[in-house]
Amino acid sequence: MFKRLLIANRGEIAVRIIRACQELGVETVAVYSDVDADALHVQLADCAYLIGPADASQSYLNIDAIIAAAKATHADAIHPGYGFLSENADFAEKVTNSGLVFVGPRAETIRKVGNKDAAREAMTQAGLPMATGSDPVRNATEACRIADEIGYPVIMKPVSGGGGKSIYVANNTTELISAVNKVDLTTSIFYLEKYIADARHIEVQIVADNYGHIIHLGERECSLQRRNQKILEEAPSSALSAEMRQKVGSLAIRAAKSVHYTNVGTVEFLMDKNSGDFYFMEINPRIQVEHAITEAITGIDLVRKQLRIAAGEPLNVKQEDVTFTGHAIECRINAEDPAQNFLPSPGQITFYHQPGGPKVRVDSGVCAGSVVQPYYDSLIAKVIVRGRSRGEAIKVMQRALGEFRISGIKTTIDFHLEVLKDPYFCSGDIDTQFIYKRMIS
Repeated sequence: MFKRLLIANRGEIAVRIIRACQELGVETVAVYSDVDADALHVQLADCAYLIGPADASQSYLNIDAIIAAAKATHADAIHPGYGFLSENADFAEKVTNSGLVFVGPRAETIRKVGNKDAAREAMTQAGLPMATGSDPVRNATEACRIADEIGYPVIMKPVSGGGGKSIYVANNTTELISAVNKVDLTTSIFYLEKYIADARHIEVQIVADNYGHIIHLGERECSLQRRNQKILEEAPSSALSAEMRQKVGSLAIRAAKSVHYTNVGTVEFLMDKNSGDFYFMEINPRIQVEHAITEAITGIDLVRKQLRIAAGEPLNVKQEDVTFTGHAIECRINAEDPAQNFLPSPGQITFYHQPGGPKVRVDSGVCAGSVVQPYYDSLIAKVIVRGRSRGEAIKVMQRALGEFRISGIKTTIDFHLEVLKDPYFCSGDIDTQFIYKRMIS
């Protein structure tokens, strides 16, 4: 195991990694921008290193500064967390070339799965089911011709990048031309795919060591989204039977094997609600925000697994050893004002009391007195609960969110409580358009 790990991130995921390292006896190095000097992850790490100003491009996205910090603090390895540089193959490559260990997949794997065009080709060759798609489009005329062949509605996606950004759905030619006009096709590459209107977003957690052993840890339901950004996640999905769960798990392992995947990752699918068919979307080569609900129903610590695998240890869990118990839900608490179209709400937290009690876990990057910066992602905490059933988990989450008190900024706590009361949500009748159809007029 490593002696010292640098965490190339901030917020709740940095705190989460620090806690895992403390349990493993690994020293931690926090990096921070000048506005994050008093941040919680900086306070909890064994040592901290200033890497630049508030502008992320000069700090948390500054590859040379991060590697220099690792060298200066005598770190053995770097954990990228999620976001920022976590899916940057050049970063992973430079970390490795610097004699450090990158906690994640190999650079060539990140590069392959990060290019959606190349990933689609690899998955097609591996026999994974794919929605009808196109080669990269070059202009509006070509996009319209392709859309006519595929049939509307279509979805336009960037070849590279993740997090649900720069994705557009078009129901007709006018909407497609409008979408094309919003992007610069001279500098960015996009492709079209048949859009499945009544779909659920199902992702499968995979874990793979460096010796060819790959397992899956079940699926997560990620259909509740706003602007293609996940809001609330569940594990397992209420829509899947045991046979469907086995099928999508096998598909995920096949996808991972096809790109020689190592470490922890997620294979994402769209499931057609009408047919029950799965369609490959992408592979996320990193820890996910929602990893905690998988931990809750399996008892497997995914961050510790990441570290052990990166340190060269073999996977000590077989597929038949994985069991699922109960139901878990995660609510992402963002510093946003739902009443103002989810406008970010930076500022100082003047009062902070997080929920506790049985079956409740909170992963947070803030405390009373913390300043929520306007420069970075608005996620400040995650509430994770577990129940013996989905219904019980909903009740536990309602109780937990009712206890959560944050003053000084606006948050999405009350918005989540409204979701949890919705009869369609409670019945499990959800899809990727649920938030827009039921919660946002």
